[in-house]
Amino acid sequence: ESFEVYGRGILHLGILIETMRREGYELTVGQPRVIVKEINGKKCEPYETLVVDVPQEYASKVIDLVTRRKGELHVMETKGEMQHLEFEIPSRGLMGLRTQMLTNTAGEAVMAHRFNEYKPWKGPIPGRNNGVLLAKQPGMATAYSIDKLQDRGAFFIDPGEDVYAGQIIAEHIKPGDLVVNIIEGKKLTNMRASGSDGTVHITPKILMTLEECMEYIQQDECIEVTPNFIRMRKTILDEEERKKFQKMLKTE
Repeated sequence: ESFEVYGRGILHLGILIETMRREGYELTVGQPRVIVKEINGKKCEPYETLVVDVPQEYASKVIDLVTRRKGELHVMETKGEMQHLEFEIPSRGLMGLRTQMLTNTAGEAVMAHRFNEYKPWKGPIPGRNNGVLLAKQPGMATAYSIDKLQDRGAFFIDPGEDVYAGQIIAEHIKPGDLVVNIIEGKKLTNMRASGSDGTVHITPKILMTLEECMEYIQQDECIEVTPNFIRMRKTILDEEERKKFQKMLKTE
């Protein structure tokens, strides 16, 4: 069964899903979407007032980040060493903005937003730039495989974790998705080099909250929520089926 759930923002939906998870439910969550209305024959979407307080050296980065997401700067004031910025931005533009904002301002930005009104649709808003790394087959992730693939992306899993085909295991450093073998073990031979064994240095995995996962996923992705795990995956797990579906979309 599937349900369409309405909430006041990602945090509101996140609280509901987290409560259900703790009560023992298992569910799959798709990408959140804003509620679109038709007003006087025009397609309209919700707009919000976004307030950001940030150190002056990061103000230009914040303005660039918000304007790329169709936001408009209305107020810019200096308050001591901080810059006070007020924008009007479509609610769609806020999805995933908090993480990017904190990354670009070294965690210094303080942002808050509130619903303003419905206004005409603003057009396409750029989503996530980078693709993802996907597990090729089910099994247990090995330190050897993760170590070999660390230059391809930042991982969401640790060695020893069970994965399945189609699961999102890392963020790719480039646009586009990549299917990888994450369960490959080190080949055993009778040849050894002094000091070369066991020198595997794994970067700690990226820990993402449920709300961050909801902001991160794209249209063809979803979140698997269980009492024990929160994992991101492709909606269509099988690689061949995904390719067929994408070809079908292109021909339509």
